[in-house]
Amino acid sequence: MTEYAVINPATGETVAEYDTATDAQIEDAVARAAAAAKTWGATPPAERAAVIRRIAELHRERRDEFAAIMVREMGKPIAAAVGEVDFAADIVEFYADNIDRLTADQPLEILGEGTAVIRRAPLGALLGIMPWNFPAYQVARFAAPNLANGNTIILKHAPQCPESGAFLEKIYADAGLPDGGYVNVYATNEQAATIIADSRVQGVSITGSERAGAAVAEVAGRNLKKVALELGGSDPFIVLSTDDLDAVVQAAVDARIDNNGQSCNGAKRFIVVDGLYDAFAAKFTAALAAITAEDPAQEDTVLGPLSSLAAAERLQEQIDTAIAQGATLLTGGTRQGAFFAPTLLADVTDQMDVYGEELFGPAGVVYRVADEDAAVALANDTSFGLGSYVFTTDAEQAERVANAIEAGMVYVNLVLADSPELPFGGVKRSGTSRELGLLAADEFVNKKLIRVA
Repeated sequence: MTEYAVINPATGETVAEYDTATDAQIEDAVARAAAAAKTWGATPPAERAAVIRRIAELHRERRDEFAAIMVREMGKPIAAAVGEVDFAADIVEFYADNIDRLTADQPLEILGEGTAVIRRAPLGALLGIMPWNFPAYQVARFAAPNLANGNTIILKHAPQCPESGAFLEKIYADAGLPDGGYVNVYATNEQAATIIADSRVQGVSITGSERAGAAVAEVAGRNLKKVALELGGSDPFIVLSTDDLDAVVQAAVDARIDNNGQSCNGAKRFIVVDGLYDAFAAKFTAALAAITAEDPAQEDTVLGPLSSLAAAERLQEQIDTAIAQGATLLTGGTRQGAFFAPTLLADVTDQMDVYGEELFGPAGVVYRVADEDAAVALANDTSFGLGSYVFTTDAEQAERVANAIEAGMVYVNLVLADSPELPFGGVKRSGTSRELGLLAADEFVNKKLIRVA
């Protein structure tokens, strides 16, 4: 089987196969990106903004075509795919609109006479290694701020998203980037390592698994390259008090089923205080059981297949192991091909494998805790630290819990609230960097001090 292939997870059909790049093609990609960095980095910010704004416009103009590609590549429901393309366009547009803020000098107060400023300058060509779960959104949040800064992009998309990779390259070219400003490569992992090691490439960003992140970081470290890591998560969803339990349950469903359960920052561990546990667990179980995995090409589908048969088989193995080790299956636990029924486990202990694992699919675990302190302790008892969700009617409690949670993001009384202006990222084994918002633009930039007497 070719490494880069479109295999429709809903049908199992191999739609298309693509050859991996030759070493000569990799050399050409690096050379073009490095050459383009000299001209693009010297282009005035206002001119860069015009091109970046056109990239956003082309996302919207070609929305339906792009969405259809995502459906067949990784099984995203068509309505969600359309929404993702729109969100990607919003992200790109945000950096066009805010390019002056990103690139402006930052004056410093100094102790002596004269002046000092921080001037942000581009680094050059960057490698982006992107995942399959959000083929448009993930690329936008890496490429847009870095193009705004004057960097250029070499983009290795996921092997199951070769059409998305080619489609995006054409969007960026048609928008007016110089040749080499954005280059799609069907690179092997070994070729990606070669790109990272190349002296013409100034940094690498990867969104993916812990294993992939560690491998990329190792190569980057050996070659003294800046690396940004956006990795996995097992986000807690903490319920401490509510005056509308049905709304909280619906938020829990939305946070677990979004993107067919394949979001790194999706809620996966539902931690509920004793007084609300029984009612929450019953309502949550019933709500999940009512959802059926269906054809992602249908407009009203909310849950499609997992991204591949292999992904569904991995999730099945995790669920089966949890049950064998003593967990209680409240609903689901079955699959047909790549389609996986919404699944909820209870009675999980820290002696079970699933306690420390990330469930990447429409499956979660519900826990009963005595109080706020126990909820925070359980939430933090993980190697991950990406996002978190807290539901409470007590504003002071919300503040305490938000301060105590070991995560890069805390959302209080809401879910699915990602937005272009809000930074995204985690701590611990969930990553080392931030994307989105103004913070994203500081990841790959030379913050140059200029001190004048």
